Amino acid sequence: MIRYLINKIFYAFITLLGVITVIFFLFNKLGDPAKMMLGQNQSEEQVIAVKKKYGFDKPIGTQFLYYLNDLSPISFHSNTLKDYTYLGPNKYTATELFSFGNTTTVIKAPYLRESFAKQGKKVTQIIGETIPNTFVLAISAIIIAIILGVIFGIISALYKDTWIDKTIQILSTFGMSVPSFFSAILFAWLFGFVLHKYTNLEMTGSLYELDDFGEKMNIQWKNLILPAIVLGIRPLAVVIQLMRNSLLEVLNQDYIRTARAKGLSEFQVIKNHAVKNALNPVVTAISGWFASMLAGAVFVEYIFGWNGLGKEIVNALNTLDLPVIMGAVLVIAIIFITINIFVDVIYAWLDPRVKLS
Repeated sequence: MIRYLINKIFYAFITLLGVITVIFFLFNKLGDPAKMMLGQNQSEEQVIAVKKKYGFDKPIGTQFLYYLNDLSPISFHSNTLKDYTYLGPNKYTATELFSFGNTTTVIKAPYLRESFAKQGKKVTQIIGETIPNTFVLAISAIIIAIILGVIFGIISALYKDTWIDKTIQILSTFGMSVPSFFSAILFAWLFGFVLHKYTNLEMTGSLYELDDFGEKMNIQWKNLILPAIVLGIRPLAVVIQLMRNSLLEVLNQDYIRTARAKGLSEFQVIKNHAVKNALNPVVTAISGWFASMLAGAVFVEYIFGWNGLGKEIVNALNTLDLPVIMGAVLVIAIIFITINIFVDVIYAWLDPRVKLS
């Protein structure tokens, strides 16, 4: 297990380094970061000052090394005030390890730099304020998909080729075919506007909203219902299909026939022997869906006005706020890699025939 985890962490590091390299060089080709930060009403003196402050006046290779140094938990910093890597207290949250000459080595939290559009607000602060809402939305959607998907998948398999099975298959196929942004618009209009007096749901709204007096933020769980359902529709449809097909395959295995021959009831066979092994492909699919939900929630959050990371990405794209976009992509990549490692361990636990190697 330890050797497996070390190998996975090593490959995760290589993958993450590749992601960092791609997003850095890709977004730095979109234009001059200094001019993007200042907007249209910039002077030449302002551009030069911003380039000096943020290291944009250096060659692209040096800027990339600066970026890696900012992201690394162990980093090296100049003791010269005018250098970009100067260990300023307002810039880095760090603990000094040792100094050598004009260079100080520290251990610190990764520094994702500052937003272009939000007056120098740290990207880590922006992501920290928005990603909890996205996690709440994604977890709610995936819970809906898992619970309903497994239940309807089992029902569909047990009633194979009946009208119940065919109805569930038609609905799940339709759910996979409809784009999330269309579902979001349809649900917001139908349940938040047309049927508002019956559902008491709003077309837009976030997890926390100001009260009527504008004095404090109150949690609004009802605003979670529509975006969670919309975001969960496609993974729900996938889980139904996977659970049905996997359970049908498992029910034809020899050990299921042996369990039945021992006199176990059909409920005991399905509950204790079939369902657990049939969950393997479902777990694998859900892991990918959960990670992709953090990126796929962009349209859903934007349409429903949900103040999460997805909506923040859209706003950053509209204003070309490159540090926020790069930071968000990097965080999503880290979450995706972490979930994949975690799911491999869960997969082995569900099926003893799978060995971690």
